[in-house]
Amino acid sequence: MDDTGILDLYFNRSESAITETASKYGGYCYAIAYNILTNNEDAEETVSDTYLAAWNAIPPQRPAILAAFLGRITRHISIDRWRRDHAAKRAGSQFALALEELGDCADGRPGIEEAYTRKEQCRCMNRLLDSLPETERSIFLCRYWYLDPISDIAARFGFTDTKVASMLKRTRQKLRMEFAKEGLL
Repeated sequence: MDDTGILDLYFNRSESAITETASKYGGYCYAIAYNILTNNEDAEETVSDTYLAAWNAIPPQRPAILAAFLGRITRHISIDRWRRDHAAKRAGSQFALALEELGDCADGRPGIEEAYTRKEQCRCMNRLLDSLPETERSIFLCRYWYLDPISDIAARFGFTDTKVASMLKRTRQKLRMEFAKEGLL
């Protein structure tokens, strides 16, 4: 079933909307959740929570791109769960590794200043991503949005792990330089 049909099921409050969503996007949502949580049961529970959140949000929302809408919900629920479960410890997951890799590009300024800085960093990052070649942008997003392991990214793009790690490092360096130029570090 196409996305328009699935959205129509949500708007008609048909329970088959969840079944169709699971059929089309279950694996996609699970991959996002598992990359963050690294636990099958937690990932499955997060995907179920994603379906509930989508049910509660549609209507009134009518997402233009259902996959992106579900991916964002899954990612937020997974990150919240990871933070709750790992409040005192950070190790082992792709989320923790990605945070560590990006850690030197941003700082932890508290309060209102942190919120402003974060917003400006997002704008700066979007400008940088828009300027990158498609492959570099896709690799960056695979790593830092979808939290895919470097080995999976390398296999997907036909590169070695070392090449992907090097591309990511160069992109982080460009990002750090952009942040510094904008006074965001």
